[in-house]
Amino acid sequence: GTVREQIPVSPYVYVRLETSNGDVWAAVIETPLTDGDDITVHNVMRMAQFASPTLNRTFDEIYFGSLQPVDQIGESAAAPLNPDVPTSTVGAPPAVMASVGLVQRAAGPHAQTIGALWSQKEQLAGTAVSVRGVIVKVNDGVMGKNWLHLQDGSGNTATGTHDLTVTTLGTATIGDTVTVTGVVRLNRDFGLGYTYPLIVEDAQLVRR
Repeated sequence: GTVREQIPVSPYVYVRLETSNGDVWAAVIETPLTDGDDITVHNVMRMAQFASPTLNRTFDEIYFGSLQPVDQIGESAAAPLNPDVPTSTVGAPPAVMASVGLVQRAAGPHAQTIGALWSQKEQLAGTAVSVRGVIVKVNDGVMGKNWLHLQDGSGNTATGTHDLTVTTLGTATIGDTVTVTGVVRLNRDFGLGYTYPLIVEDAQLVRR
């Protein structure tokens, strides 16, 4: 579409595009743009009734993506780049670390391994659990939270049950061994087929 309005929120920019189907809002990594420029937003994820706490504004519909196609900038950079939304790799995260050895399970009555959490997810839905593992991927500042991928050497890499997604206000670095305690949620859907069949939300994080 054609750029008609810009709202910079460094390092991102919201743009209102004039298209053949009417005006459309999109959000991309901050780039020098001029009103009247014709641009294409690639690898988009649509969000309806999206509330941006950064702008204190709700968009009826907005598309998050990149100004370059995925084959030019790589999968991780092509994910929706915005502080208020999850990346498009939701539900299918590539492991950043090559492998994680067996990690000692967390202590306490709510402790679970990642493999056991996947196998018992229906019974554990809505309950608090504690999981100890190694951080293999980090996405900070997304929807006001930090998104971590945790592995502990349990589960099955072929089926994806070796990896657990966690949201938290705590901070961690790839390679850290941490214990997270949060609530198990199932089938969280963020649109366009990007879903978490299993996620631990609003977790407290301790490095140990």
